[in-house]
Amino acid sequence: MSAATLLQTSFSDLKLVRRGKVRDVYAVDDNSLLIVATDRISAFDCILPTPIERKGEVLTALSEFWFEKLGHVVANHLIASKMDDMPEPVRQHAQTLAGRSMLVKRAEVFPVECVVRGYLVGSGWKDYKRTGEVCGHKLPEGLQESAKLPAAIFTPSTKAEQGHDENITEDQVRDLIGAEQTALLRDTSLRLYTEAHNYARERNIIIADTKFEFGLDQNGELLLVDEVLTPDSSRFWPADSYEPGRSQPSFDKQFVRDYLETLDWDKQPPAPAIPDEVAKATTARYLEAYRLLTGKEL
Repeated sequence: MSAATLLQTSFSDLKLVRRGKVRDVYAVDDNSLLIVATDRISAFDCILPTPIERKGEVLTALSEFWFEKLGHVVANHLIASKMDDMPEPVRQHAQTLAGRSMLVKRAEVFPVECVVRGYLVGSGWKDYKRTGEVCGHKLPEGLQESAKLPAAIFTPSTKAEQGHDENITEDQVRDLIGAEQTALLRDTSLRLYTEAHNYARERNIIIADTKFEFGLDQNGELLLVDEVLTPDSSRFWPADSYEPGRSQPSFDKQFVRDYLETLDWDKQPPAPAIPDEVAKATTARYLEAYRLLTGKEL
């Protein structure tokens, strides 16, 4: 394991709120949280023992980029990501936290993942082959794997801290949070995806699908929260090699999933380690996605 990687954090003077698949979240005060992006990677809802070098940096920097770029669509929870702007208890751990931390507003987070699909891939492709539908959306007959959909679709899922997220219909979301909030999340998600997709396409990346999370701030205003349009939460394909009818090469963790599919593993914990060359190649893909999307080296 490289000295530059971080699998887990622990600070005696900061209160751990939760440890997710990738992020460690700490309480800072009554109004803010500290989100730390580690170099953990999960696949098939299992955390792998192998860290991906610089992954936490990419997720943080790319989320910050998109928060700024899409701020005109919806407000977000980011307060600060630079150490100089952090409260003193956070700055004390600058050596560990610099480049991989966001100070964010607390929000009451909706209990749904707001997934938007622009292309037919993954579980959507499996559902379509079986039923001709994806999450209640009837699609045209004869579509190929990786086909661009006639229009992007909102295909929400449940949020599972452990185990698998489950695809649900828009009607089920209405039952959970009401019609007005469902419409707001759907319309905001589709607008965010469309703007990001069009921007990325000009920079030689296709965003095939992504997931957003939203919450309400203390005034009841909608906030975009968590990470945004990263290689962890999205499928990024190189546009110049896109060809429907097959799976696509990618800049995201699909590379790790593809390796794991070659193993005799039942997709239950504990997850196997991945070889050094697979980990390094994954780091390279994440960094390349950042470079293409932002025009800068990280």
